Amino acid sequence: MKKLKFSFPALFTLLLALAASALFSSCSSGGKSAAESESATTSETVATGKKITLGIIPLTDCAPLVVAYEKGLFKKYGLDVQISKEASWANVRDKLLTGELDGAHCLFGMPFSVYTGVSGKAGSEMKIAMLLNNNGQAITLSKDFCGKVGFRNIDGVAAAVTQMQAQKELTFAMTYPGGTHDIWLRYWLAAAKVDQNKVKIITIPPPQMVANMKVGNMDGFCVGEPWNQVAVKQGIGFTHISTQDLWKNHPEKALVVNKQFSESRRDDLKKVMKAVMEASMWLDDMKNRKEAAEIIGRQSYVNAPAKEIEARLLGNYDLGCDYGKHTYQDDYMLYHNKGQVNYPRKAHGIWYLNQYVRFGYLKETPDYKAVADKLIMQDLYTEVAKEMGVAIPDDDMKPFTINLDKVTFDPNNPSGPVAQK
Repeated sequence: MKKLKFSFPALFTLLLALAASALFSSCSSGGKSAAESESATTSETVATGKKITLGIIPLTDCAPLVVAYEKGLFKKYGLDVQISKEASWANVRDKLLTGELDGAHCLFGMPFSVYTGVSGKAGSEMKIAMLLNNNGQAITLSKDFCGKVGFRNIDGVAAAVTQMQAQKELTFAMTYPGGTHDIWLRYWLAAAKVDQNKVKIITIPPPQMVANMKVGNMDGFCVGEPWNQVAVKQGIGFTHISTQDLWKNHPEKALVVNKQFSESRRDDLKKVMKAVMEASMWLDDMKNRKEAAEIIGRQSYVNAPAKEIEARLLGNYDLGCDYGKHTYQDDYMLYHNKGQVNYPRKAHGIWYLNQYVRFGYLKETPDYKAVADKLIMQDLYTEVAKEMGVAIPDDDMKPFTINLDKVTFDPNNPSGPVAQK
């Protein structure tokens, strides 16, 4: 076979011709249909688009983000998303503020806690794009409380605490100052007539709760699932009260995003929200919850037995401490509930700010409405919901009642005396 020989000028001319041909091909649809061209564009976005990093904490309610990823819903909207498993809520906060995370599965109260300086540099902004779930957290008490305190009955809590304090200082754990678990714990203590200043309250990351109770570092904790169920199965504690008993359909986790991401990549954020919304709808089909438990139970996510996750996802609570079982009928963990879950209500943000004042986190009353307006992206959510045909609730800024103590809170008068009971 004869070898082809090229002079340098000829070779250079040939390379230029090949490059021009490639460029022409890339700029032409080649007779493709509009659908084919759109599909090609989507595939290219997934392959070469700027990555979006979303953080999660190992909890059952990280499911909307995980399911959106595992079911290919982010890719459906042309997004290149990676899920980052984080060690603690403080870690999530720091990475959101620095931009290492674009968004995260996050405590609803965290943006308010950070902005007001309760748990971060005052004035630091993180934005709430949408809610991820209602219900599904719990207060677990150690087995030392067995027989002294019943399920959903707070009448005997103060007496039990006083009795046990004669032997030792009592310690209760939550997951983040000013976060949902912190406020649920403090609200429960107040309703039970226990002075929060007479017990020790510490911060422990959710996956470490059970191990810490096992070695006696705390006498009770408030955390999300599956860690309450795991404590029951390991025989170290019992479910005293779930947060849906405290406040039915309360706000819990939110999709919280970095401020810069919300401003510079608004269209991408809307696509993230649509994917998460679809995942939330899928999760609220009870036929899917077994599969959901298997997905989020994997080591890369929650790293807990799927059967423990599944039970409480279905509303089936093994309480522990010989208290038997309880089945929640319509107030188990909800992810969508025909749009009732995902709508971010400013009234709820105002309630959280009010609790910070009530429990001594804030010495001065904040501008409730201004803070809620700044941190909650309600207009963006409304755009997304309308484009998806999802109903938008009309109950924001209306008074609501907390089940545990029957106190009605009016977000239009947050400093009213009834809110301080």
